[in-house]
Amino acid sequence: MNDFLLSASQSIGFISVSNPFDGVEVGAVANIPPEDAQMIIQTAKEGARVCRSLSRYERARVLETCALLVERDKDTFTDLIVAEAGKTVKQAKKEVSRCVNTLKLSADEARRNGGEVIPFDAYAGSENRQGWFTREPLGIIVAITPYNDPLNLVAHKLGPAIAGGNAVILKPSDLTPLSAIKLVDYLMAAGMPSNVVSVATGGAALGEALVSFRDVRMISFTGGFATGEKIAKSAGLKKFAMDLGGNAPVIVLGDCDIEDAVESCLSGAFWAAGQNCIGTQRILIQSSIYEEFKKRFVAGTKALKVGNPALLDTDVGPMITVQSAARTKEVVDAAIDQGAKLLCGNIQEGALYTPTVLEDVNFECSLWRQEVFSPVVVLQQIETLDDALSLANSPEYSLHAGIFTNDLHAALKAADKLEAGGVMINDSSDYRLDAMPFGGFKYGSLGREGVRFAYEEMTQPKVVCIRKIN
Repeated sequence: MNDFLLSASQSIGFISVSNPFDGVEVGAVANIPPEDAQMIIQTAKEGARVCRSLSRYERARVLETCALLVERDKDTFTDLIVAEAGKTVKQAKKEVSRCVNTLKLSADEARRNGGEVIPFDAYAGSENRQGWFTREPLGIIVAITPYNDPLNLVAHKLGPAIAGGNAVILKPSDLTPLSAIKLVDYLMAAGMPSNVVSVATGGAALGEALVSFRDVRMISFTGGFATGEKIAKSAGLKKFAMDLGGNAPVIVLGDCDIEDAVESCLSGAFWAAGQNCIGTQRILIQSSIYEEFKKRFVAGTKALKVGNPALLDTDVGPMITVQSAARTKEVVDAAIDQGAKLLCGNIQEGALYTPTVLEDVNFECSLWRQEVFSPVVVLQQIETLDDALSLANSPEYSLHAGIFTNDLHAALKAADKLEAGGVMINDSSDYRLDAMPFGGFKYGSLGREGVRFAYEEMTQPKVVCIRKIN
């Protein structure tokens, strides 16, 4: 266990971590008060000096060794994700596999991305100069992670930060901190000095205290827009990388492979019980195939098995809390009150919420305009690609979008016109490769994740220029 977490837990309260499906406690972590933020910052300052002094080889070795250890114990990590986050076994296994890949990519970045030669003599007046730039660590990074990917999203912050020579203060979600803590334990087992990553578990007040310190050079946050805005106000003048969610549209044109589109959209909409920032929320379907797509999609939705995530045949597990499921039902009920037609679902039993499909949703209701972060999908009939693009771009939040079509011209037009950080062609919106740049495209989005791109956000160039004097 992280050294600071051990010492803190001996004297302060605890936060209970419960299985979302049955409510059984699966662990507890220290509830660190904001008054202890100074101690955490001091540890991180020492860690920043230590990590900066590590060679690139040593940083890469730690990350690669950790990846091998996680891969060796993949079943242990899988079971932990299922227990604390409520993901199905299949989904948890995939997250562990992605975490291994993220760590390996981070090791590669530590080795290769050291800087570049600058061609000074290519420009008039600099013919007698030569030099280069290096990539140097920022110092202390505060990383705040969500509950929906409690392992891989942590790796996406720790891996690039360590590769770049930084210290990290990691504040995982209070709902799913166990996977994060275990990953830090494995990093230390792989040879990472204990003060390079400090785990800070506690409430919002602790997070606000940590981000406000002048010693913190960057904040990497994945979560909701309102929280991101509060962090920015508390933090002051710092570097930010923020993934603040989306409301992903997928366009389905009449010339597509309808069976493939339905299957892909089912996965895109209901993976991780819809608790996925790039999950498919709005499907815009051309009128020529609307009824056929709807029939197949609703049938596929009804066929999904909802229940205990630990059972191998479960397709959709619980939402993270009973309150989240209840909130989802309230949002859907409000949309129905405003004219939406319920095609299936909208049944809540504890934290379980059945996959839900609606049509004819009012464009002014929150289900259309805001991220629902739940297993809820809106079907909308459209006539032309231009109609679809207009509707797809209407919300002010955007991460990914998708389009299904066999028309190359239509696909490229959508790629050009969709206001999104990523456009998936003949794929649902929720496809992500851990090496690609990832982030939002509209209001509130700052920076990019994806290992190489996060690494570059978490480092700073230093120029060395030599003037020849003879």
